[in-house]
Amino acid sequence: MDMQEAAERSDAMLDAVLEAIDPEVRWAHGPTTTRACGVTRRRTVMTIVSAERRQTFLDRAETFWRKNDYRIKAVNKDEKFPAVYAVTRNGFGVSVSFRGEGQAFLEADSPCVRESEVAAPASEPNGPAYEDVYPLPRPNVRSDFWSAADG
Repeated sequence: MDMQEAAERSDAMLDAVLEAIDPEVRWAHGPTTTRACGVTRRRTVMTIVSAERRQTFLDRAETFWRKNDYRIKAVNKDEKFPAVYAVTRNGFGVSVSFRGEGQAFLEADSPCVRESEVAAPASEPNGPAYEDVYPLPRPNVRSDFWSAADG
């Protein structure tokens, strides 16, 4: 497998977990990075996820991964920056984490693969593409479900 193939597999993994998050969230591509022998793909959630709904968001990703034979490596229950980390049988690492101002980020890291050129992701974001914008803006899309406070 080369870096392009690994990037495509990473894209498919990220797209699948985002499709499993119900109700749908808006997302944009984050930067792709390559390292000595691997590649990382990213998705940035543009939907505002309230503090009360962040654990629900992570639970839905974790449930999807467990159902699809991923192994959960770690769960960070930090109140401010919760996260869940998983790995596939073939060594791809995936994560969902909440960072500054409660924005959700998804990442997929490939195992070591052959070096190659890596094209931009082929999947279309379901919101603004923010091409050539970095860093991406903070979450800016409201959702009746994700942005609401519990209770």
